[in-house]
Amino acid sequence: MTTTRREVLTVEEYRAEVLALLPGPTGPEEVAVPDAAGRVLAEPARAAGAVPPLANSAMDGIAVRGADLGPLLGAGQGEDGAGVVLVVVGEVPAGCPDDPAVGPGECVRIMTGAPVPTDTDTVVPVEQLERVSGPTERVRVVSAPRGGVGAHVRHAGEDLAAGDEVLPAGTLLTPGALGALAGAGVATVCVRRRPVVGVVATGDELVPAGRPLGRGQVHESNAVHLAALAAGAGAEVVTGPVVPDDAESFAARLDELATRCDLLLLSGGVSVGDHDVTRIVLGDGSAQAGARGVAGRFVHVRMQPGKPQGHAVWAGTPLVAVPGNPLSAAVSFEMFVRPAMRVLLGLPDPVPQVAVAGADWDCPPGRRQVLPVVTSTDATGRRVAVPAHRRGSASHMVTALALADAVVEVPEDTTHVTAGDLLTLRSIR
Repeated sequence: MTTTRREVLTVEEYRAEVLALLPGPTGPEEVAVPDAAGRVLAEPARAAGAVPPLANSAMDGIAVRGADLGPLLGAGQGEDGAGVVLVVVGEVPAGCPDDPAVGPGECVRIMTGAPVPTDTDTVVPVEQLERVSGPTERVRVVSAPRGGVGAHVRHAGEDLAAGDEVLPAGTLLTPGALGALAGAGVATVCVRRRPVVGVVATGDELVPAGRPLGRGQVHESNAVHLAALAAGAGAEVVTGPVVPDDAESFAARLDELATRCDLLLLSGGVSVGDHDVTRIVLGDGSAQAGARGVAGRFVHVRMQPGKPQGHAVWAGTPLVAVPGNPLSAAVSFEMFVRPAMRVLLGLPDPVPQVAVAGADWDCPPGRRQVLPVVTSTDATGRRVAVPAHRRGSASHMVTALALADAVVEVPEDTTHVTAGDLLTLRSIR
């Protein structure tokens, strides 16, 4: 067994090495707004026209000349409580192109979102109106609208003028963002191309789900999980069959993926065993690596789980190798691969989150514990985190991954967490 002593790095030191492998964000491409969910803007998106495009009503009611409300604006009601009586001369529903004339003492019924007639400047909500009996349709305004003259009118360009920035570059396009773009008349956006991530699982012991297990075999789960994580982080994912612990097969698979991927993500074979093919090919001066000018780097990171880590550049493509234990692989993705995805997509660093520990637990001395947790909100609005598992490092416990909605980070110099302690939190859903 190989016993070469490895350099020990902090989480931040190793993350910096991984990010330094990347050339920067992927290139831009034009995408229709309805197809842009989950994409990231490469350029600012600008309004195609004024928003709103013309003055419109914010309420159902009547559109009036503000001058006709004079008796109400001073005292809050008309003389002797009579209010102001106006003649109804028309109706403007939403989407109506008409611009009816409205003279002194007149009004038109108007619906929310309908264009306000040019002759009017104020909308009185229906709740402040009374019908007046008689042969001519009339209404009484019983009280002045809140805001006086100009009340309940949304003016043209009040939200955005043509050419105004709707969303800046680096914005992740959520459903709300897509709605804002469509409302501003934006038909297409310039977004970052989805990074292509090749996910590879290695190991003679790995068998795809659905096939019977032989002695010493386990079902492969890391590639499935890591591929889903990468896709959820914005990648176009390329997968394939499990690669056996054979140097030539391993190198051939990397050659194939490197020609079409922006990032290679490997699971397994990063430790110091005699059959750890990832480390053997990438890190020990193998013939396969030498022929391609590859020099991988394998280190220990002061982190639990996920101590052994490795990275390289294979045929010009950055490569990150994470441990084979399912929980170690998942934690490594959150700490190192997800930040790399943000660089490739041009996303800014996330806003730090905190949570309150909801239980007591012990931590490994000298290593940052990255623990899957289940979170909830207490009566005071605080986010509370409790471990998704309770047995040691649980690097093999796939059920913890299914339960967890976040991970918390416990500093290296902490050996015990007490309920109520504040912890750094990363959401993983």
